[in-house]
Amino acid sequence: MALEQKLHLKLAQKLVMTPTLQQAIKLLQLSRLELEQALAQETQANPLLEMSDEVPEEDAEPEEAAADAGPDAEEAAAAEAAGEVAAEPPAAEEPPAPAPADSAEAFSEVELDTLFSNYLHDTPGAPVAYEEGEEGALENSPAPEASMFDSLCEQVRLLDLPAALLPVCVYVIGNLDPDGYLRQDETELAERIGVDRALLGDAIAAVQRLEPAGIAARSLQECLLLQVDRPTQPIEPALRALLRRVLENGFDEVLHQRWDRLTQRFGIAREELRAILDALGRLNPRPGAQLGPTENAPVEPDVVVAKTAEGWRVTLNDDGLPRLRISQRYLRMLQNRSLEGEAKGYLRERMRSALWFLRSVQQRQSTIVRVSQAIVNRQEEFLDAGMPHLRPLVLRDIADDIGMHESTVSRVVANKYIATPRGVFPLKFFFHSAISHAVDGGISSVVVKERIRELIGQEDPAKPLSDARVARHLNRLGIRIARRTVAKYREELGLPSSEQRRRVLR
Repeated sequence: MALEQKLHLKLAQKLVMTPTLQQAIKLLQLSRLELEQALAQETQANPLLEMSDEVPEEDAEPEEAAADAGPDAEEAAAAEAAGEVAAEPPAAEEPPAPAPADSAEAFSEVELDTLFSNYLHDTPGAPVAYEEGEEGALENSPAPEASMFDSLCEQVRLLDLPAALLPVCVYVIGNLDPDGYLRQDETELAERIGVDRALLGDAIAAVQRLEPAGIAARSLQECLLLQVDRPTQPIEPALRALLRRVLENGFDEVLHQRWDRLTQRFGIAREELRAILDALGRLNPRPGAQLGPTENAPVEPDVVVAKTAEGWRVTLNDDGLPRLRISQRYLRMLQNRSLEGEAKGYLRERMRSALWFLRSVQQRQSTIVRVSQAIVNRQEEFLDAGMPHLRPLVLRDIADDIGMHESTVSRVVANKYIATPRGVFPLKFFFHSAISHAVDGGISSVVVKERIRELIGQEDPAKPLSDARVARHLNRLGIRIARRTVAKYREELGLPSSEQRRRVLR
């Protein structure tokens, strides 16, 4: 059979991921902080876009300005009128150019800010001029919090140490983990810095004298011992000696909560054991966490929920987000009929890119509001009455309500937060599986977890509830749940088992 080349026509439908669609999908799943970074990067890559923290003023004659702007400027003006481009309209009148003069009075009439405003907008990170009458901007700006490394280095420089020991101490501080422990091998550290083990040991001992107590410990046992030996700890001398003896010789029993074996081994009474445990509870197993910035960064909600006369309404929280606008200087260049060739083609292409980006941002914001409003409509009982009335919800429910695909809803709820009268929650908080209920038909797994937490919190310390007994209690309440599901939810809540709770001395 001979091979032949032929032409065939075929009509088919397929999804094409155009660059604009990819850009819209990428912006949709960004968090608020990532969106700010994306806006800054786009303004650096596209000269026709610029940022403005000020609310743009309305132009008196937007139609005349758009008429003289050419095809691309008309498209920009139409997008502005539709609310899709947060750009300032071109000014109706340009400031007159100052006449050349040699006198100081003529030069003083020139407004330098107006003359160089376009260049300042195009320059990333242009300094902001200080105006008289501003309420101490520098005084009100928060100072950056020092890190653990900076805090310890500042303390170690105040010690009376030999000149050769100070850089070794700084090296030891640099190898501490975020909890303040020195988990590196000492022999490897000594070889890496080129000193002997004795000098490294002196440096570690010097760092362990710093605050907070327990810093630079090699183990949890050493960390607790360093805190017990610190005179600033409010521990009685007799109890301090007993506590040190227990930590040195019976740390394994303390770690595994073998209280009976501990009392028999050291011959201590029940009251003394309780005093030891109270003293241990006041010690900090993570001393490094007291220094440096914490991981609990404040959350900036993307949307805010408020109750109005018509019901619960969702509004977009755009406070603090930079506003994008079309650069007036480049827009006037595009309006100039004498501009031709590659320059005009480049400006047209950049204008189309800027408009698509601004439309993608606007579409992202409107989609977030739609998804959030659909979630609020289904969780009105939770907003009115609290956690027991949280309804089970899946992505398909919201996708059917707003007529979108589940993948779009999944991208919207990722890394987004909503502020409600009940608190600030991530949007993913409202999506949970349903547990069968005898009366309500279905109940959220979050509500079941709260019931488990309440049952364990109200149990008799001498007779803790097992997972099977908790399951039976929930079944009496109409919640159909198995023992294995109770065990899984208990572990997700961070609650120990009944055997471990029985060991704890209440």
